[in-house]
Amino acid sequence: MLEPIQIIIVTVLAFIMQMDEMGPQGFGLIYPGIIGPITGLLLGNLEAGCVVGGTLQLMSLGVAAVGGSSTPRYGWATIIATAVAVGTGKGIEAGLALGIPVGMLGVQMDIVVRLINGVIVRKSEKMVAEGKAKSGQRLLLACWVLFGLEAAIAVLLSVTLGATFINQILDVTPVWVTQGLSLAGALLPVVGFSMLLKYMPVKKYLNYALLGFVLSAYLQVPILGIAIVGFALAFDFYRRRNEVSFVNVGEADEDE
Repeated sequence: MLEPIQIIIVTVLAFIMQMDEMGPQGFGLIYPGIIGPITGLLLGNLEAGCVVGGTLQLMSLGVAAVGGSSTPRYGWATIIATAVAVGTGKGIEAGLALGIPVGMLGVQMDIVVRLINGVIVRKSEKMVAEGKAKSGQRLLLACWVLFGLEAAIAVLLSVTLGATFINQILDVTPVWVTQGLSLAGALLPVVGFSMLLKYMPVKKYLNYALLGFVLSAYLQVPILGIAIVGFALAFDFYRRRNEVSFVNVGEADEDE
């Protein structure tokens, strides 16, 4: 099993990883291909960290939290799988067997934390409206810390209590709780896209939005196909706009 100092290391690493994702994103620690080797190096087995990180990086390709949606926590899974593989000596397969379920459980935990943070944000807005701007800003740091604690607690419980504990949590959780969290998770992308559209010049480019909707809803075009069409239209728009600019510059030179 892991030594106490190793447990502390992976717990702190998970805390820093999650805060980096929700904050500066300057180190890319959330990516398995990066956090895996780091975890392996700190635990004294770089090879295991590289293999686990590479495996989970392949699993997470193309997975993105679009519009506020929650995705499996592959970063958590990488730290846990590497720690179990190194600490138990049972191999990478044993680590993945525990790390992946915890990463999936992270979807539900993430929704809970986001709901709590929503309350904190509303409280912060109220404080700012009352003229307590600095206090309201400091309160927002609690949201950041909660995300870090979310990952740290998940990793700590996993490496100390093991797969049995995680499975027991899933088994005793009432169906109405999981269904409620799933519903909240389904609503988050809608809220995210609504916020995004609020700040985008949708009215100015409504024709492009309608085209994308038709391609998706009626023609069942995959998202990659829609992205390619969108890129083609954006490139054509950029090219035509530059041509107009060059023409205007040429006319101005002739007038001079």
